[in-house]
Amino acid sequence: MNLRQVVASDDKRPVVLTCAVTGNAQPNPKYPKDLNFPITAKQICNAVVSAAQAGASVAHIHVRDPETGLGSWRPDLFREVVDRIRQTGVDIVLNLTAGGGCFFVPQPDDDSRMASTSDMQTIDQRVRHLEECLPELASLDATCGMQTEPGLEFIYLNSANTLRKLAQRYQRIGVKPELEAFHPGDILFIKTLIESGWVDDPPLIQIALGVKWCSPDDLDTMQYMSGLLPKHCVWAGFGIGRQQMSMVAAALLLGGNCRVGLEDNLYLERGRFATNAQLVERARQIIENMGARVATPGETRRLLNLSTPGHLGAERSGGAV
Repeated sequence: MNLRQVVASDDKRPVVLTCAVTGNAQPNPKYPKDLNFPITAKQICNAVVSAAQAGASVAHIHVRDPETGLGSWRPDLFREVVDRIRQTGVDIVLNLTAGGGCFFVPQPDDDSRMASTSDMQTIDQRVRHLEECLPELASLDATCGMQTEPGLEFIYLNSANTLRKLAQRYQRIGVKPELEAFHPGDILFIKTLIESGWVDDPPLIQIALGVKWCSPDDLDTMQYMSGLLPKHCVWAGFGIGRQQMSMVAAALLLGGNCRVGLEDNLYLERGRFATNAQLVERARQIIENMGARVATPGETRRLLNLSTPGHLGAERSGGAV
């Protein structure tokens, strides 16, 4: 299946636009309070609704501890956010992060030992919120390596065996993985998951650029990595920080889909903080100015062969709509 097969009433290419509304890193203290950086379940829900109203096809969702504002992997917080979104009736594809439980922080004086600030979880723990919420999509970061966040350096630690088991678990519970690649070699490994039959067609692969110590966020890198992708996949690309919008254009030029949002970038322009809705609107302008259009949630579901709309997910899991 390709993008041309989901065109409804015109010949413009429908582009899946994801909004990553809030990430895991510590919030920037300079971000204006009146813009309501999404921290609480209510704020995250409101951010998703605003992004949908601005035209986003997909909402990528992290949760945060409402007391500290820091990223959290608590299943009850995911469930609260997802239930709130579903109760609004907003039509948007839900994509939950599943990137936690693999943060290895070595002890300062002995890299062979894990510091108490590490967050290493079992596979059961890492997918518990997916089993409870049953979103249509969930990220699966098919990578391993050095990463850094403000005040913290760590190893993002996924073994090949863990990634294989995660792919199989996603398939078993009926959640399509958004296979994220941070390095060219990640794509080569992703191909083995697909070849093994653990990823349903069409595979969804996302190229993540600009993360420190990973791949640079430029057109050459986007072009090289997209050239490694399997021909039958659906793919997207994004960059972080000031390169966010240029990577929207790069992904579009190369035939891919794109992602924006406050997880990756806080600014609409130099010195001007953004909201998620503003970033979606800016990306939509780029998409339309380049002769394409943003895919509706329904078109996105058909493109990705998603069998269950997000607002029905609560019925699947036995919760209230």
